[in-house]
Amino acid sequence: MRELTTWLSGTTDPRTFPYAAVLREFHRVGKHFVDPRLLELLDGARQRLAAPEGTGSGAAPGLLDDFLDATLDKWDGRYDYRSYLALRLLRLPAGEDEPVATGGDDTTTRRDRDRLFVRLVADAVAFEVTAARGAADLFPLRRPAWAVVAKRCRLGTRAAAPALRRLGHPTWPDDTAPADAAAALHTVATTLDPPSDLSLRLSMLPVHVTHDEYLFIRVLQAYECLFAALVDELDATVAALADLRPTPAADRLAYARDLLDDAGPLFSLLATMQPESFRTFRQYTEGASAIQSRSYKRVESLCRTPLPGRLDSVAYRSVPEVRARVRAGRTTIDEAYRAAVRDGRLDGPDRRLVARRMEEFAAALLRWRRTHHRIATRMLGQRSGTGYTEGTPYLAAVRDVPVFTSVDRRPGPFEPVGGQRA
Repeated sequence: MRELTTWLSGTTDPRTFPYAAVLREFHRVGKHFVDPRLLELLDGARQRLAAPEGTGSGAAPGLLDDFLDATLDKWDGRYDYRSYLALRLLRLPAGEDEPVATGGDDTTTRRDRDRLFVRLVADAVAFEVTAARGAADLFPLRRPAWAVVAKRCRLGTRAAAPALRRLGHPTWPDDTAPADAAAALHTVATTLDPPSDLSLRLSMLPVHVTHDEYLFIRVLQAYECLFAALVDELDATVAALADLRPTPAADRLAYARDLLDDAGPLFSLLATMQPESFRTFRQYTEGASAIQSRSYKRVESLCRTPLPGRLDSVAYRSVPEVRARVRAGRTTIDEAYRAAVRDGRLDGPDRRLVARRMEEFAAALLRWRRTHHRIATRMLGQRSGTGYTEGTPYLAAVRDVPVFTSVDRRPGPFEPVGGQRA
């Protein structure tokens, strides 16, 4: 608190904010247990920066704004999944009004996503090795054995390898020692992370000092990065179908399918988490649940319009911006494909190509849902989920909801046999 008090008594220049000291205290005790006096000082910093007459003159850089948003979520009573993962610090969409794409052309956007994905995974495995070697004193509770650390290194480097290849970086042979592969991954990641970019470090704000929460947060952040990328691809698929460009539409769907399949090792990585560790820190994450992921709901609702039973579920009520856009009639891939076929604008080989790519993407997404359900069952059993959700029973109910209906008529739990809407 001394560094922050000194900063508040001075010019309150955002560029000299004591990030390291504040972050060190959050890491020492966990966000849920931070001294209220420190939170009060952070709240005072936010007010000073926002006040027109204050030194900050309302011009606090985005980094400090976003850091204060993430550190004060529990203090403000608005703690949720987005603030738990500090998505604003990662420049990932935290609201429907925020752009998903990072700007620029498709190549730039895709590379930006891949760079962030690699940095997140590399940081996770680097922390595992550092802690196992006794070089880190943070998050000491229930550290795993070296065999588990080695497995995490293998899975993490495997998950990052496709993105690295797309970025033009060499990967390593399968027989590389896990710690060596993790070190190589971290070395590459540092070239993707400008030294002045604090955002990745600041986005690690666990609620507790349990070791495995670090891994949990980084994997969830990587999945948010993945789903933000899928939104870009699916949104472009809708536009391509509307403009009768079947080959670009099929290519986008194939790229999205590959992104999902390539990220498969992330779930295996998450499965190495110790259930007792998860149950320890999840006591303090009430109010934050993956069911609040806007990017995932945007993916789902870009594929097809959710039926009333799904749209009125807790999943969509927790993302009101996405729900409102669906109700406003946002065009989906299902609708664009069906309209093009009905009007005779998509037929023959082009129609078969697009339909095949839709089926392949749907299969990949269904695999993701089912794996999510298995992992949650292992960690939670039949316990209720966080964020006031039903937990695994909810995931079981929605895991087989059809991704598309124009190419797959298998009924799901919100769609009775015969296709009649609930």
